[in-house]
Amino acid sequence: MADLHELVRSDSIVEGVSKMRVIVTEKIAEEGIEYLREQGFRVDFKLGISHEELLAIIADYDAIIVRSVTDINADLIERGTNLKVVGRAGNGTDNIDLVSCTHKGIVVVNTPESNTMAAAELAVGLAFCVFRNIPLANCRSKENDFRRSMFIGQELNQKTVGIIGLGRIGSIVATRFKGCNMRVMAYDPYIADERFKKVGVEKCETLEELLKQADLITLHTPKTTETYGMLGEKELAMCKKGVRIVNAARGGLVNEKALYQAIRSGHVGGAGIDVLDPEPSYDKTAEEQDYANPLIDLDNVVITPHLGASTQEANYNVGTAVACLVAGALNGDMVAAVNMPPLKAIDLVELKPYLDLAEILGKIYYQAERDTVQKLEIVYNGDLAEMETEIISLSVIKGFLEPIVKEKVNYVNAEFLLKNMGIKLVESKSSALDKYTNLITVRFITKNRELSVAGTIFAKEEIRIVDFFGYKLDFEPTPYVIAIQNTDKPGIIGKVGTVLGQHNINVAAMQWSRNRKGEKAVSFVSIDTEVGNDVLEQIRAIDGVLLVSIMVF
Repeated sequence: MADLHELVRSDSIVEGVSKMRVIVTEKIAEEGIEYLREQGFRVDFKLGISHEELLAIIADYDAIIVRSVTDINADLIERGTNLKVVGRAGNGTDNIDLVSCTHKGIVVVNTPESNTMAAAELAVGLAFCVFRNIPLANCRSKENDFRRSMFIGQELNQKTVGIIGLGRIGSIVATRFKGCNMRVMAYDPYIADERFKKVGVEKCETLEELLKQADLITLHTPKTTETYGMLGEKELAMCKKGVRIVNAARGGLVNEKALYQAIRSGHVGGAGIDVLDPEPSYDKTAEEQDYANPLIDLDNVVITPHLGASTQEANYNVGTAVACLVAGALNGDMVAAVNMPPLKAIDLVELKPYLDLAEILGKIYYQAERDTVQKLEIVYNGDLAEMETEIISLSVIKGFLEPIVKEKVNYVNAEFLLKNMGIKLVESKSSALDKYTNLITVRFITKNRELSVAGTIFAKEEIRIVDFFGYKLDFEPTPYVIAIQNTDKPGIIGKVGTVLGQHNINVAAMQWSRNRKGEKAVSFVSIDTEVGNDVLEQIRAIDGVLLVSIMVF
């Protein structure tokens, strides 16, 4: 993969380092700023600069380093005519327009590992606070009220903690609570069983299973459409009476209105919250602050001002790490970019169809299935056996992870993310092939079964899916595809066409396949426009239809 070095390199990056300028708009470790200067970059530190002021000067800079406050939006990116790198000192890129950065060829880097320990320790600290009433007792003591009978709490010892999200931070939190002699269970549908065993926690197959048993629930997931509001009124009602909730991950994972009502009713015993939805301004003084949230008024709710990464160690780590990444990207080195940089430096015309096919094959699984994948096998046959295929495998992983990972997955971080989820990757090659000149087969292996998809390239650039979970096809992926599984019996094809016709949706192509007469059949239906849920529901209602989903390629 030697040529992959060029994937994050552009001609404009190789100009003289001494002429390059970096602006830092939020506080990072001084060591990080000094490192950039030692590398020959001109660094301007402008803490608290307004968005309007930044818009006026951003064209003068080659790189910008931010944390969570500065908004790197499309307007700023458009004005940043010399921008080559955006560095986020910390985890996540919520305040950065990744699509606009990618379109402009701007590399985006962040430091997801650097504040892991700080975030994990804060979550554990909040748990102790809400079980032992520490902040309230401290506040009252300073008011000369020492009636300790008012602050009787509960021990964590021998309680059950339920961890939602067993990634880097969730795993550290699990080990800390095990040290408190707690029963530790976790729910994460995207983490392989091997990771649960390695961390030594019980695996919950469903969120409901965790909610019904936990005395303490702590969340450690990214904020996505799937996780936003994942603990709402319905979920909180499933919990044990007196449960405590800790959210030091992302604001909005817990529905705050539902949480407020559950605490007021006594069903939830308390909460520790470091992130709010929406969040207040962290720069205004108490007199200037206009933020209001009813949770603040509850004595058994501990609220901190997004302190997850606020330790001296984390500040040092994220500051120096982001400085190294920004310097590397400006120098044209391969760095762990969050987005997919432009591929200008090498000729990928011949390889691009295989990259596209590989990504499509990877994308299919989690659009059709939900079982956790334990192992990913990629098999190359025919002409591909003689090619360098590592970058093609990264394309498979990229497509596989995109539906379930918040961060933008790219060629640099795809394999790391897969390994971090505990999913094994196996590659093999064989020149033997009868029907096609090339073939990529991707096998998704779960605890209970193995499913595979396969595709080929015709005439150097025409993509075809030729196997879908064991059903033989010859299908060309298009932007709008309805995938259907149904009982093999007469009339279903016609009824599907009728439903689409009634909604004035034109069918561009249709591929139906079965293995045995009268059993199950699958199909891909290419259409010219998007379809709404009402159309899908009508198709699902057809007698014999088993599953309907939209495939995004």
